[in-house]
Amino acid sequence: MTTIRITSALALVLVASCGAGDPAARIDTKDRAAIEAIVRDYILKHPEIIPEAINGMQARDVTKLLNSNRAEIETPFAGAVAGNPKGDVTLVEFFDYACPYCRAGHADVRKLIAADPKLRVVYRDFPVLSEASGEAAMAALSAATQGKYLAFHDRMFETPGKVERERTIATVRAAGLNELRTAKDLTSPALKAEIAKNIDLGRALGLTGTPSYIVGDRILSGAVGYTKLAEAIAAARAAKAG
Repeated sequence: MTTIRITSALALVLVASCGAGDPAARIDTKDRAAIEAIVRDYILKHPEIIPEAINGMQARDVTKLLNSNRAEIETPFAGAVAGNPKGDVTLVEFFDYACPYCRAGHADVRKLIAADPKLRVVYRDFPVLSEASGEAAMAALSAATQGKYLAFHDRMFETPGKVERERTIATVRAAGLNELRTAKDLTSPALKAEIAKNIDLGRALGLTGTPSYIVGDRILSGAVGYTKLAEAIAAARAAKAG
């Protein structure tokens, strides 16, 4: 089925090169079949072009998906942002505090922020692993409303221990949050709605795990490392520059 789809697409490209206007209006069924046979024969002799064609179609689909959701993806929950607030490139991270790979990715993102003064980072709490990670995410959003998101966020990833209520409470205290306000915020409908929005957005983007990063027209899944993230940021910056 994939080969047929690619064959038809390539055939139309060949037909279109014959002149202006609608290709289908300028070619009869026999000629179309002949062209498709030629293209099919070429594909059978050069099957290596199939993955390239599929990757190209997938890349276009991803770009369309990201562009249609760009504002929602890159607009942070107030306070859940790091780096240069007016940076020329935005890196969006979907993460879960209970995810060990997110802990590794956290160090990479902090390194990127330190190395790139034009980078803006948007954090999206995406608690999918446990009830405790959901509670930690709610505490993080409460910290954001108190102007201390990074103080809480960094401590959660930079101190050892399993994510559970006792550790979240200890981090709330260490980050200097208002404990009574945070306790109330753990049941806040507004903060629950923000978490739900992140979950829905992640599903719409086809994210299957954490961490997941979005930069420019690329989605990177997993703890891909500092170098790949830096390369994606550089590519997004180059694309903006034209």
